[in-house]
Amino acid sequence: MNKVILSCSNLRKSYFQGKFEVPVLLGVDLRVFASETLSIVGISGSGKSTLLHLLGGLDEPTTGNIQILGQNIASINEEKRCQLRNESLGFIYQFHHLLPEFSALENVAMPLLIRHTNKNESYDHAAVVLKKVGLGHRLSHIPGELSGGERQRAAIARALVTKPACILADEPTGNLDRHTAYEVYELMLELNREAGASLIIVTHDPILAKRTGRTLQLVDGMLTE
Repeated sequence: MNKVILSCSNLRKSYFQGKFEVPVLLGVDLRVFASETLSIVGISGSGKSTLLHLLGGLDEPTTGNIQILGQNIASINEEKRCQLRNESLGFIYQFHHLLPEFSALENVAMPLLIRHTNKNESYDHAAVVLKKVGLGHRLSHIPGELSGGERQRAAIARALVTKPACILADEPTGNLDRHTAYEVYELMLELNREAGASLIIVTHDPILAKRTGRTLQLVDGMLTE
């Protein structure tokens, strides 16, 4: 039986504006299996990014249960939750979030350095992954010296460098022109297959969504096939 990497049950999330409750998620159930590629689509404001942040342990649900590799993230303290995120998950955002004063190599090595991997080993592994995304000639360049597509490739390399069990990508090509977006998207799928990680992509683009193995739609706070 295929291993469940990430799951949630009866996941609900509301925000409060003064006295008023604004419900966003109304009971989401999801299981993501090893090596699976999955798209979550929905209109702007439907709660796609909220769901992704909850699954990644970056936000807390109003109610519900989230498990990463069988570990209920509500049952562990913040330090262990950070460690679980660092070891098991990779994140890619619409905006690359690279640190502007650091080179591509230093940015990609950062997650390894955070987990106290040897510095030389971290840089060596980061260089290997940057070469895989086509940035072997840009190792010493800072983000301001890279194009939009190159910055997003570096962000993909940073997500892959720790060999995560699952990658969570929030509109990873939403800030790129159509041609560059398609190239980056194909690269991400190819590298993900090679790494054997699960991949959850939030996107508003139905053409890109069709490239994943499964597509779910978030409508009125509920997730449907």
